[in-house]
This record gives sequence, C-alpha cells and structure tokens, in this order.
Amino acid sequence: MPLDIVPSDLPVLLLSGMDASWTDQEKEEVAFVTRQLEEAIAAVGHPTEPLMLPDGNLAACLQGYDPTACIVFNWCENIPGKPRSEFLVAKELEQRSFAFTGAGSQALVLAGDKSRVKRILRQRGIPTPEWRLFRRPEPKGWTWFPAIVKAAYEHCSEGLTRESVVMTAGEMARRIEYVLDTYRQPAMVEDFIDGREFHVSLWGNGHIEMLPPAEMDFSLFKEAQDRLCTYESKFVPGSKHYECIETLLPAPLTDVDLLELEKVCRAAYQAGECRDYGRIDVRLRDGLFYVLDVNPNADISADASLACAAELAGYSYGETGSRIARLAAKRHPRLGKAKTHLP
Repeated sequence: MPLDIVPSDLPVLLLSGMDASWTDQEKEEVAFVTRQLEEAIAAVGHPTEPLMLPDGNLAACLQGYDPTACIVFNWCENIPGKPRSEFLVAKELEQRSFAFTGAGSQALVLAGDKSRVKRILRQRGIPTPEWRLFRRPEPKGWTWFPAIVKAAYEHCSEGLTRESVVMTAGEMARRIEYVLDTYRQPAMVEDFIDGREFHVSLWGNGHIEMLPPAEMDFSLFKEAQDRLCTYESKFVPGSKHYECIETLLPAPLTDVDLLELEKVCRAAYQAGECRDYGRIDVRLRDGLFYVLDVNPNADISADASLACAAELAGYSYGETGSRIARLAAKRHPRLGKAKTHLP
C-alpha cells in the first residue's frame, strides 16, 4: 500500500515576486508576509526554500530546480514589470512540468476577464448582477440604478472608490470615461447590489469544502456609495473604508442561508475553474445570493479572510499552507502516486 504523504516528505519551493518599481514600504510588506508563510509551512515540517523573482526572467529563476523534487507554492501574483501577468507565472510552471499550488494558467486568464466570467456564471444559472461592457461613455439602454462602474480587467478592487457607485446616467457616463481614460480598457457596469456582502473561502478539488464565511459589515456607512470594498479598504490603513468596515467571522447567517450560500459558492468555484483554494465574493439582496467575483489564488496572507476562516475551522496558518501544498501534491508526477493524506 502507498504511504501517506506527511509534510517532512514534501519539499516546498515558495515562489514570490519583488517588483523594482514598488516603494520600500511595499517591498518590506511583501518580504514580511512571505517570511510569515515560509516560517509557518516550515514549522509544520515541510522542507522549505524561498525563491524570490526579482525581474521578468522567470525561466532563469527556475533553472536548476528539479520539478520531480518539490512542490512550488505559487505566491507570485505577477511577473515583475508585467501587469496582469499572473497567468504567465502558471504557464511557465506548466511548461516546465512543476506541480504548483492554485489555479492553472487558463483559469487565471479567465479570472482576468470579468465579462467572460459573468457569461459563464449566467450560462450555469448562477445568480450574478445584471451587467454590460462599455467601450464608450454612452450608457444608452442602461436602466439599473444605483450601478457600479469597474475596470473590466483589474482586480484587488483597483480603481474602486465611492465615485464608482453612480446614481444617474450622467454620473455613469463620467465614470465610464474615467475608467476608459485611466485604465485604457473597457468599463464594466453592474447593477449595484446594495445588500450584505460575504467573502467565502473554499478549498479542495473534487470534494470542495466551504470554510466559515466572512461578512463585510458596512453598518457605519449611511450612503450607498460608501457601502463597498474599495481599494483603500484593503490597502490603505487610516482610510475611512479601511477603518470602518468591520469583518464579521463567522458571518451571522441562518442554517438555511448557509446551505444556499454554500451551494452558490461551490458552483461559482467550479465555474471559475478554481483549484486547491479560492474565494467567492457574494452579496445578498431579497433572499438571493449574487456572485460578484470569483477569485482563484485568493490572498492567503496570515490576516486575509481565507487564513482567518481556516483558523476558525481549526487550522493553524502553517496547517493551512500545508493543506494547500498537499492538494497540489496530488498532481505531482512522483508524489502524486502516493496517497496524499489530508486531515
């Protein structure tokens, strides 16, 4: 009988990136959270080696590493100097036959195209807000207000401010023009679901487990334009949204609502081709859960919602990283032949 894989038998190559254009503070923050993950995984028994990508040459960075001798923990959001290049990291790893954590390159290409994700959700009968893509600031035929205007190919709430929520056709036209001029890409307009928001972390392949959902509590905000997760709410300490949006974990939901939320999020996880782990952003209005976004390779920093939800479910930070590594190990050309024990 094959032996279970234990952490000491599973070397992890922790791949991350460091962009030269970042500020010193940003570099320090990335280095800190990377060390946190490295030390946590090592503490549960994985032989761990950090590999920092300092420039755009990922092939040279990986040269000399044996794909049959390790799992790559893909912590690399982009190739330095190449915006929206997360899929290229996965593609290079695939071409070199590395087993790595998280989504494959095609799933990451899909995740980067909000309109394509929306079409797939709609085709599968998964509730998602009404939407339309605009390449000109002419919002003809749009009737849902309030609406929210986003850059079609950005993520991490890039460009989202209170001005993104518009109440009239005139406001909408101006915000579309802002997105077109600033980001040089189409603007996606959605029906703004002014309801409760949940960030739902899931993990697994085949058998998909929902971790305790987190609710973003907007109760301190009186105006609809403020009831959203902006870029500042995630990355700018001291800002109004960063300080005043409270995270409720676990989210206060009835058993019936939890079952329905899990059903919707599992379907969205599969529709978005998530692998190993992911996060689904959802809003509730009139008893219906609407999927806002599908996030393969969601943030798993120690203070992010996935790690916090896993901790509530009984997993230390190191155990969370180990579980993700062992899910990836099932795809390993050698280690995958053994039974990967997952508690």
